[in-house]
Amino acid sequence: MSSGSGKDVDKILSLMKQMPGKAPARVATPQRSYDTAFETLPQYQQIRFQREFARFADLDVPYYRLHEGRSGAEALIGGRTLTNFASYDYLGLNGHPAVLEAAGAALRDFGTSVAASRISAGERRVHRDLETGLAHNYEAEDCVAFNSGHAAGVSTVATLVGPKDLIVHDALIHNCIVVGAQLSGAARRLYPHNDLDALERLLEAERGRFERCLIATEGLFSMDGDGPDLARLVAIKKKYGAWLLMDDAHALGVLGTRGRGLFEHQGVAPGEVDLWFGTLSKTLVGCGGYVAGSAVLVDLLKCHAPGFVYSVGMPASVAAASAKALEIMNAEPERVARLQRQSQRFLARAKAKGLDTGDAWGYAVIPVIVGETVRTLVLSERLRARGFNAFPILPPGVPEKSARLRFFINATHSDEQIDAVVDAVAEIMDDVKDVSARSLLAGAGLGKA
Repeated sequence: MSSGSGKDVDKILSLMKQMPGKAPARVATPQRSYDTAFETLPQYQQIRFQREFARFADLDVPYYRLHEGRSGAEALIGGRTLTNFASYDYLGLNGHPAVLEAAGAALRDFGTSVAASRISAGERRVHRDLETGLAHNYEAEDCVAFNSGHAAGVSTVATLVGPKDLIVHDALIHNCIVVGAQLSGAARRLYPHNDLDALERLLEAERGRFERCLIATEGLFSMDGDGPDLARLVAIKKKYGAWLLMDDAHALGVLGTRGRGLFEHQGVAPGEVDLWFGTLSKTLVGCGGYVAGSAVLVDLLKCHAPGFVYSVGMPASVAAASAKALEIMNAEPERVARLQRQSQRFLARAKAKGLDTGDAWGYAVIPVIVGETVRTLVLSERLRARGFNAFPILPPGVPEKSARLRFFINATHSDEQIDAVVDAVAEIMDDVKDVSARSLLAGAGLGKA
């Protein structure tokens, strides 16, 4: 049989397309263009907008400034020594000779890394010394130290609760607790800042629907400088069968006559709290996080918390430095007393000058609330021109219309430094009361005021 011509084949195929049940017609798939550019992500577009606005308005971008030496009550930035109110070094231990010696000895003995996770590569005596010291501070059975404070919070929450559970936290809780709750799959509920009546109403309505419940809050809030009523929180967690997690990161070394934290400040037995969570980067001048509590809790985290099990262990030099800082805190309570005295001096003077410090207790963390974002940036910039470094905190780090300068008080700040910065803030605040985004752009010739 001879083969058909090309025209015959085309004719047959055309007829087949028209016959039911035969080969379907080929439908062309429209070509879709996929966006693979990072620049088009909404988050990056927002960054670009902020930078362009700052450029047009001739505003200095305050992020990632290069420090040229050790930062404490003073900092060398851009070739200038500034009085520094943007350091966590609450007791002035960063660079303390005994801390440096402890870190140096561990560095010589163990090197710069422990090479792998502690569960597989083993640990060093300095890790156990640090954890023992922290457990002793909270009168806890045990403690585990992570090499990241954020990872410690995320991993702990995500390990302890799951889809059948409930986590309830203060609306202003740190991001690490929020992310941990999101990853856990647990139901998450917020209660208004420090409103324990609202917390109790929420638990009354919802606790019965879930297997386990975790209540989380902070001992000293990092943006507002206030804290909760611990005794009442303990009563609530007992009433509703919940665990209580207390983020004491900013309270250790700050609250209580010996700086032991919120429980000492308010006279509550530390064993009433199920999980004491904190970080080593504040008073303990290191890097990392910790959780103190029962031996079972710590054993569980050491075996299952991903931020511990799957992460390299904390460098021995960091653990040794923080352990020594904790030892000095315990041996020299006068440092705590001076920090509290200097903090109260700042708060009292700020209030006398009519500055808005919110509900700050006046211990180490004190905000000056400005409200408007651009005005806060200008205030920070002009303050730096006068020789003071205070960092602006803007939304979404704080709620809208509550932008602020946040002042970290150091035990080594002098009376003169504190008085001078408060006076400068009050003077500049009056000068910038009419500053806005619109007025800055108008000054740059980009709009009408």
